[in-house]
Amino acid sequence: MVDTARLRHVRALVLDVDGVLTDGRLYYSPTGEIFQSFHVHDGQGIKMAQAAGLIVAALSARRSAAVEHRLGELGLAAIVQGRHDKSRALDELEARFGFADKELAAVGDDLGDLPVLARACFSAAVADAHPSCRAQAHYVTRCAGGRGAVREVIDLLLAAREGRDTNAP
Repeated sequence: MVDTARLRHVRALVLDVDGVLTDGRLYYSPTGEIFQSFHVHDGQGIKMAQAAGLIVAALSARRSAAVEHRLGELGLAAIVQGRHDKSRALDELEARFGFADKELAAVGDDLGDLPVLARACFSAAVADAHPSCRAQAHYVTRCAGGRGAVREVIDLLLAAREGRDTNAP
């Protein structure tokens, strides 16, 4: 069961990219160009979160032009790439946007996300996340990464803000 009291205080949503906004697979062309896919439901959810006043940011250990393009298209408040120390990057986001851990929701899928998940007042792991992330998260999505998991978390956040039942297991 989701603790909706945790969700009501969220002002910022920080997302991992590979394995959360994408399915984690990287497709390489013969020339080395990388292709990734993003689910439109996640994009719609991000737009809904922004319209509700949430700060939405992405933290990724990798750098990708496709990520910059897609997330820029969605208008994320910050797209932080190439940062392996995600806790330090989170400190910078909090200082820049004026939110604290107690106002943070985070979604991750692998070991590099654990420091951010540990700090968040509400943490979610995607259904196909590494077991260590699933064990640490307050919520594990029904959807896999890159398959609507972000939208699922956003739907929970927005329902809690509006005082509606989250209907989460």
